[in-house]
Amino acid sequence: MTKTNFSLGDFDFNLPEALIAQHPPATRSASRLLDGRATALVDRQFTDLPNLLQPGDLLVFNDTKVVKARLYGQKASGGRLELLIERVLDAPGETACEVAAHLKVSKKPLPGAVLQMDGGFTATLLGRWPEADGPLYRFRLSSDPYTLMAAHGHVPLPPYITHTDSEVDEQRYQTVFAKNPGAVAAPTAALHFDEAVLDRLADRGVQRASLTLHVGAGTFQPVKTDNILEHTMHFERFEVPGQTMQAIAECKARGGRVVAVGTTSVRALESRARFGPGCDDTNIFITPGFDFKVVDLLLTNFHLPKSTLMMLVSAFSGYEHIMALYQHAIEERYRFFSYGDSMLLARRVAV
Repeated sequence: MTKTNFSLGDFDFNLPEALIAQHPPATRSASRLLDGRATALVDRQFTDLPNLLQPGDLLVFNDTKVVKARLYGQKASGGRLELLIERVLDAPGETACEVAAHLKVSKKPLPGAVLQMDGGFTATLLGRWPEADGPLYRFRLSSDPYTLMAAHGHVPLPPYITHTDSEVDEQRYQTVFAKNPGAVAAPTAALHFDEAVLDRLADRGVQRASLTLHVGAGTFQPVKTDNILEHTMHFERFEVPGQTMQAIAECKARGGRVVAVGTTSVRALESRARFGPGCDDTNIFITPGFDFKVVDLLLTNFHLPKSTLMMLVSAFSGYEHIMALYQHAIEERYRFFSYGDSMLLARRVAV
């Protein structure tokens, strides 16, 4: 019998800590690929992907670029602090240098406090964001945020990666086609692609299109309500260009399949389909029962227990199938999370 009523515990599983990938594989496409399109699961290599797709299929990538958004500094009292810049608030051409950021410090400073940041610049606390009691903090930096992050920031590695960022992370926690800066987390399913795999996909007749969704730190936030529908999703900025919408329409018309590379691409595509071209900031929450309008196949990594992404993939391929897939992945010692292995899923067709 298919399960229909879900609580948070339904999306939990026991993951051995040794399976949490701390470093990327030697080469991008050297990861494994669990083929979960059918009930019978098949263990493959990521380099098998071109042979699993068909001429006329359309891969949709997220071309966001991870910025070095983690900054360190101190209060006037000398207490150390960390800022994780979630969003640059100024439009292009503006010079107010305001950002919304997470603040990690022993005792929160008051509005007006001037923080001395490593690298010799300052961050002035203006208040909370986006509302007076919002979850983030609004700061004014002493010069251009993107310039300061590039010069003094650190790669915002996820909380389950325990080492400090390195030159390797600066290169590998970024896709080969990253273009539009603004993400504080990588669209990790796309980290597996290198030029050799992309060339083989093109030779096979698989088409490519891009969108931009700036992944926020909220992607790592745990769901804390037992009733999952009471969870409040974080907002993420996105854009699906007109040429991508046209490519999707042409793909559907020729009988091809839209293959979303990563859950971020799913969120952007399904938000665009649901809310229209005027929407550029989404907090869409995809849970079992969701009616998918665009995506046919999903390439994704393995996600955190009790996360909104576990709920998304369960909505896409069916809860029982996903839980069986994860159990298989654990038994076969797949590598989990951002630097881990991948899986290919098919959209469950309602019967």
